[in-house]
Amino acid sequence: MRVGVFLTHQQPPGRDPVVALDEQLDLVRTARDHGLDSVFAGQHHLAESLAHIQPLPWLARVAAEAGEMTVGTGIHLLALHNPVDTAEAYAGLDVVARGRSVFGVGLGYRQVEYDAFGVPAGEKVRRFTENLRIVEALWSGEPVTVDLPWTRLDGVTATMRPAARPRPPIWMAANSDAAVRRAARLADTWMVNPHATAATVRRQLALFADEREAAGRPRVPEELPLMREVFCAPTRAEALERARPHLGAKYDVYADWGQDQVMPDRESFRMGFDDLARDRFVVGSPEDCVAALRPWRDELGVDHFVLRTDWAGMPVDHARESIALLAREVAPALREA
Repeated sequence: MRVGVFLTHQQPPGRDPVVALDEQLDLVRTARDHGLDSVFAGQHHLAESLAHIQPLPWLARVAAEAGEMTVGTGIHLLALHNPVDTAEAYAGLDVVARGRSVFGVGLGYRQVEYDAFGVPAGEKVRRFTENLRIVEALWSGEPVTVDLPWTRLDGVTATMRPAARPRPPIWMAANSDAAVRRAARLADTWMVNPHATAATVRRQLALFADEREAAGRPRVPEELPLMREVFCAPTRAEALERARPHLGAKYDVYADWGQDQVMPDRESFRMGFDDLARDRFVVGSPEDCVAALRPWRDELGVDHFVLRTDWAGMPVDHARESIALLAREVAPALREA
């Protein structure tokens, strides 16, 4: 059982980026010093409502502070980027992290990003699938030959390979049923998203297991990671007061970006905070957080929690206190047999 944090490093536009960087690094050190296991970062391009550092420079800097923690992407938008650059860059990150990295990938959902990189919507699944195959092949150290419209390789062998052997774990984010099945076939595991309700995830986990079995793989992966929006304070009232404005604003942005349009079961983010939070967010005292997270472990088999507890505009002191409480009082309860 592992427990980590997701530090998106998203900030209101115009905020001093150096001040924001120092605050985020303070949160990394808090997670490290309190014994958390991992730290993850995400990727968006042209995020008009928010500003953040791209994951490669951010995670390379994080690795210098992370100690023994794993660092990972959640997610790299693989279809948008050249697979050779991706393979070499993320191999380099794994070396910087001394073999303790996770390569998290996904399709993404924002049309503005696909337009910016000139990727037609109808090609994104093919590009994603082929790019993942090429990255894995380059990481193997074997000669790779590819002839595709966006990349051509003639028996090339990558000399920059990850420190991890045979390679870093590949986690795939997925929202829709089709994407969950794709994760079952192509990735080491499904990085369960923070947006869906427990009922939706329970249903999709059955699809995931069936698809793995159909592909000749064990029904249960070696690791099942879950992202959740979690905020912890000494009391539930204090946690709600601190989290509500920033977490609510985050999901207003998601709705503007169309994140809920790729969710299954016609889920929507355009509702009041209390309705949105129900069966999605974990906001409360340490006892509340343990009670809400344990069923994911005991009933659904989650064994790596990646908790996002910092959102754009939140005072860093509040995020720091939440991380410390999660590490001191929630993580040990989740690690119990």
